[in-house]
Amino acid sequence: MKRSILLWFLALVITLASAVYQRMTGPTHPERGNFVLEGQSAAYKLPCAHVIGEDHSVSLPAGSGAARAALFYRRLNSNDDWSTVPMPAAGDRFRADLPEQPTGGKMQYYIEVEEQGQIVRIPETGVVVTRFRHSVPASVLIPHIFIMFFGMLLSTRAGLEALRKGADLKAWTWWTLAVIFIGGMIFGPLVQKYAFGEYWTGIPFGTDLTDNKTLIALVAWIAAALAVRRNPQARKWVFAAALVTLIAFAIPHSLMGTEVDHLKAAESAR
Repeated sequence: MKRSILLWFLALVITLASAVYQRMTGPTHPERGNFVLEGQSAAYKLPCAHVIGEDHSVSLPAGSGAARAALFYRRLNSNDDWSTVPMPAAGDRFRADLPEQPTGGKMQYYIEVEEQGQIVRIPETGVVVTRFRHSVPASVLIPHIFIMFFGMLLSTRAGLEALRKGADLKAWTWWTLAVIFIGGMIFGPLVQKYAFGEYWTGIPFGTDLTDNKTLIALVAWIAAALAVRRNPQARKWVFAAALVTLIAFAIPHSLMGTEVDHLKAAESAR
């Protein structure tokens, strides 16, 4: 009993660590940092994801409002020139809106703050990239997130169980396969459809790593299921499937996701 509780606890810690790492390193995670304003450090958080139809505001601390700020932006994957709009102070923050883009469209932007003739660029180097998508109903998104997290937890727990000699891995394997299938291959495409208008953008139709890593994990567990069907103690297969799943889902979410390529669209229109 104590051993089982310990393994569940360890599986939970590993799964949570993987989920946090995935979230913190993903391209839709807000850009955070600090800059000096009126002699003090001011923290900023710039959005890297926008929901179409909602406010697309970008904001920064404004202090007393003595400084001035401007937003520079252009579409990603385009030959657009940089556009500039002022960021007037509204209350204690500078604010400006990014133009709405079609689903999958991306906008790159940065901000310049001028104070007493000194210009500070935010971020200091590079640009912030934000992607536009449609809203996903909570009735679809929440089950998807919960079921995929539970699938990861089961996968990790099965992998730990596979380290024990003599373990019967049949139930662990089939439960993990079933949960990952439901979360990734039923609710996952529904989320993708609501957000970007397509059910599947992975192999063979695209390079979306979120779809592809789900497919890789599913294939790994199908192989493990076939192995334990022949031998309920096929430990190497189950451990390998758990390891593949852990590595796959540690890949940042939304990396190489749905993206509008304006250069290709312009070329096709010629």
